[in-house]
Amino acid sequence: MKRQEPPQFGPAVDPTPGERPGPVTLSGRFGAVARLDAARHGPALWDGVRGQDPIWNYMSYGPFADAQAFSAWLAEREGLADPYYYAVLDAAGRTVGLSTLMNIEPAMRCMEVGHILYSPALQRTPLATEAQYLLARYAFETLRIRRYEWKCNALNQSSRRAALRFGFTFEGVFRQHQIHKGRNRDTAWFSMLDSEWPARKAAFERWLAPENFDADGKQRVSLAELNG
Repeated sequence: MKRQEPPQFGPAVDPTPGERPGPVTLSGRFGAVARLDAARHGPALWDGVRGQDPIWNYMSYGPFADAQAFSAWLAEREGLADPYYYAVLDAAGRTVGLSTLMNIEPAMRCMEVGHILYSPALQRTPLATEAQYLLARYAFETLRIRRYEWKCNALNQSSRRAALRFGFTFEGVFRQHQIHKGRNRDTAWFSMLDSEWPARKAAFERWLAPENFDADGKQRVSLAELNG
């Protein structure tokens, strides 16, 4: 009798758990990403975001009435293990934004980048891209993840464009996924896999290289082009 082959449930993978994010400083050419210290990073960040109400439109929190309310919120954020908060620092060490690693699943070697808050001074700058490169490199190469996720309100077209520009793959929309500020949120899901990271890393590094910028600081080739 012919031996029956066992059913296939997917390729075998290394089941060793990944690592959790830690209090690291990730340095780049345009700035750095560092573990959030609310007392140290808060004042400069508040100066950068106060009065900028539109940047909170797709967040489940904010805007904040004053520096005291913002400081209290930031101090609470610093104490969280998931999401794990990092400050984005410019070349002068000034805090210009926040980003987190979240939905951390070491056993599945999966996590998401989210709660991204960029002040106007950070938006559309090389550092805005470099910060995402530094976090992705840390997640894949140090924390050993297999899957890196990006999720956003499906109505947030700028976030969806950013995900594609960074090399994430669109996977679909989860309908009626959440309620934020009393409004429905459909969530667009994107992912990047460890098998894709070498090509995405090369694209990031080519885009960030000095020779990709002219004398006026304008890009010669876009990251979207490099990611195909």
